[in-house]
Amino acid sequence: MSAQTYLIDTNVIIGLEDNRQVQPAFAALLSTAAKYKVDVMVHEAARDDIQRDRDVVRRNISLSKLRKFQFLRKVRGLETAELERKFGPLGRPNDIVDATLLDAVERGVADFLVTEDRRLHERARRVSPELGRRVLYVADAVQLLRTTYEAVAAPVRYVEEVYANEIQLTDDIFSSLREDYPSFDQWWREKCVHERRVCWAVFDEGLAGLIVRKDETASDTDATIKAKKILKICTFKVRPEKRGVKLGELLLKKVFWFAQINRYNLAYITTYKTQSALIDLLEYYGFQNTATKRDGELIYEKPFSQGPLLPVAGTSNFELGRLNYPRFVTGCGVRAFGIPIKEGYHDTLYPDLRNPKQADLFETLGVGLGPKRPGNTIRKVYLCRASASLGPPGSLLMFYKGKSRNPPSQALTAIGIFEESSVASSTKDLMLLTGGRSVYSEAELEMWKATEGRPVKVINYLLVAYIEPAVSLEELRILGVMPGHPPQSIFRIRNRHLEDLIGKIDLGFSPWQPKL
Repeated sequence: MSAQTYLIDTNVIIGLEDNRQVQPAFAALLSTAAKYKVDVMVHEAARDDIQRDRDVVRRNISLSKLRKFQFLRKVRGLETAELERKFGPLGRPNDIVDATLLDAVERGVADFLVTEDRRLHERARRVSPELGRRVLYVADAVQLLRTTYEAVAAPVRYVEEVYANEIQLTDDIFSSLREDYPSFDQWWREKCVHERRVCWAVFDEGLAGLIVRKDETASDTDATIKAKKILKICTFKVRPEKRGVKLGELLLKKVFWFAQINRYNLAYITTYKTQSALIDLLEYYGFQNTATKRDGELIYEKPFSQGPLLPVAGTSNFELGRLNYPRFVTGCGVRAFGIPIKEGYHDTLYPDLRNPKQADLFETLGVGLGPKRPGNTIRKVYLCRASASLGPPGSLLMFYKGKSRNPPSQALTAIGIFEESSVASSTKDLMLLTGGRSVYSEAELEMWKATEGRPVKVINYLLVAYIEPAVSLEELRILGVMPGHPPQSIFRIRNRHLEDLIGKIDLGFSPWQPKL
């Protein structure tokens, strides 16, 4: 196994060392890293950050706690002007610290930066998607460590639809909600249980994540946009030790796909500033902070449309698709590609579509709907050795599952929006380039045997839809997409065929402009 280095931000140190109970994810970060002999380091710039604390006693205590970590020294002669050229304006001392941490990751001194500061995540993404993938929330760092070093990831099951009365109010997942909402228990009983509100739940060694939903109209809503059909996310909760992007994104995918296919005009949620990972996730997919309540609770809203998503000058089609997810741009020169994928990789990337002929052990025992890895989220990475160019960000990727033991076999099953591709010449490159999206252990990555002579292409994309029912090989031949034998490598799908293909899928919006 290759050595990894995780650089932790000041807010993570405080979360680990503050005079209160340590959050489970923070404790898991250190214990998991220690278990696999992974270096966890603190940058010298973190000391500068703490030394600005005007409370002398607290400052001295904080500085003393840094000594338990390995220190990463500053780059000598690194000027603020150089950091600004690389990472954007640095108006505050705190910004300089942030840029210094990113510089350490970009230089390769550290493999990943762990921080709960969503502005730091945003800054990294603005520099490059690759750097953005190497900046992780604590829970995602724990997940990546486990995915990298443990042979089998912890099961994550389907998002199940349940009623509020099926869920125990005594479950630990509600503990922190009571701190923010003193009347939570009463609200849960009188509103959720009594009205039998519908919930989406993820069960992974107990209740791991939960959303409570409610239908509203323009005459009865806290949303600022008075739309006709509104989906309110009353509760969005992930168990503390499961927090991060993957499980939250899995639940949010359910919200997006449900709202789009059922022709909602708006979805909204209320949250507090302390929920930094959730807010970062909401803003990444186009939610906007439209108002703040008197108690400081933030309202985030995202409109939905059933019309086509049109290009905008100066904005890539990928960015448009991300902000308007799950809609995407078609026509207007948008390129589309078919990507052949073997059954094993297909099951890993798209566990929702896994359809064994024989029920697996969990289904036999009546537990959930079968074990699911965290591959069924939105942001994905696909590995191959194809040399084909996939065009600019925003190209459409249509995944073709090859001949398989389990259905569907030899069929198009999923659509993605291409973000970017890069080339890995070693297992270490694969680990860094896949970052927080990886669903493969290091042992699995090593099986690719990436070298400079035989590099591996890393394709990052957003999953926007499943093709249901899948388009069979016979149909693809009739449409002219595959006139002969199924291709073994990435192939181009012409625009005249793309319109026929997308016409077979109910996406919840019209992907094409009306023809005059």
